[in-house]
Amino acid sequence: MTRIPEATARLFHRVWICRKCKKKIRADGSKIRARKILCPKCGSRDFRAKRKEKKVIK
Repeated sequence: MTRIPEATARLFHRVWICRKCKKKIRADGSKIRARKILCPKCGSRDFRAKRKEKKVIK
């Protein structure tokens, strides 16, 4: 299975997930590491990158 590059970029590039409330935001990685971005839902500064989904073939 090959992924479409445009779809992969749209789904995963610059997408971060709040560790507390699981809100998904799109921001620059350097601002996330500098802790300049606040979560709009809970106000936290703890984010993780969105993980790639694994496809299971049955």
